[in-house]
Amino acid sequence: MFGINTYVVYDPEMKEAAVIDPGMSRKEEFEAIEKFIDREGLTVTHLINTHLHIDHAIADNWVKEKYGVPVEAHSDDAPLGLYLARQAEMFGLRGIDVAVEIDKELKEGDIVKIGAGELKVLHVPGHSPGSICLYDRKDDFVIVGDTLFKGSIGRTDLMGGNHRQLVDAIKNKLLTLPRETMVLSGHGEKSTIGQEWDTNPYLV
Repeated sequence: MFGINTYVVYDPEMKEAAVIDPGMSRKEEFEAIEKFIDREGLTVTHLINTHLHIDHAIADNWVKEKYGVPVEAHSDDAPLGLYLARQAEMFGLRGIDVAVEIDKELKEGDIVKIGAGELKVLHVPGHSPGSICLYDRKDDFVIVGDTLFKGSIGRTDLMGGNHRQLVDAIKNKLLTLPRETMVLSGHGEKSTIGQEWDTNPYLV
């Protein structure tokens, strides 16, 4: 309902997978994720949230229960997970009675192993206190949640947001990655670190 990008990152040989930011809310969306995982013969070993705003976490409990995996996120976003229903009300959504608890805390520098692959956790606060990005050095991509978008940056007018903190974190944690690194955002199109360095008006 929020136009979010949910990612399934997987090792095509070992068939282990991570579901990142499950924002499914309609039957056909749940079915699409399930059919993809079944078709590829994947075993879900991780459920990761880049942050715990409702659009990125509304289907956490479904993934957790269906695949038997813990919710992994940064501890600074724990209060957001507990107040998903309140977040929904802020967007005018009624009748959403859901809360998400973090089962496994992720912090700066942690390595999440998915088969033979690795995602490095970068703590990039500002959109939310516990916003993280997931960097795959070998395959040259970074999943950035709502910290960075093509030509824009994340909102900072939501609970726990801080504009200056976000801009500083992007410059120190993301723009220092190789220019060719693909940027996969929580909404919208993909980009590259070099493109955002050169053209993003919020990072001048």
